[in-house]
Amino acid sequence: MPVPKRKTSKSDRDMRRASNSKYVAPTTSECPQCHEPKLSHRVCTNCGTYKGKEVIDVK
Repeated sequence: MPVPKRKTSKSDRDMRRASNSKYVAPTTSECPQCHEPKLSHRVCTNCGTYKGKEVIDVK
């Protein structure tokens, strides 16, 4: 079986682990009813509509 030729340093190990941890802000779209920003494929929290239909009652 293959064996590593040299020990992986802590720096190399940690840099490899950190390369996948990027924080990205969620993309928002405009609600067609009230024109407020909302998350895609979610019910609008301002007016309670989804795909032009009222889903929840928002007071």
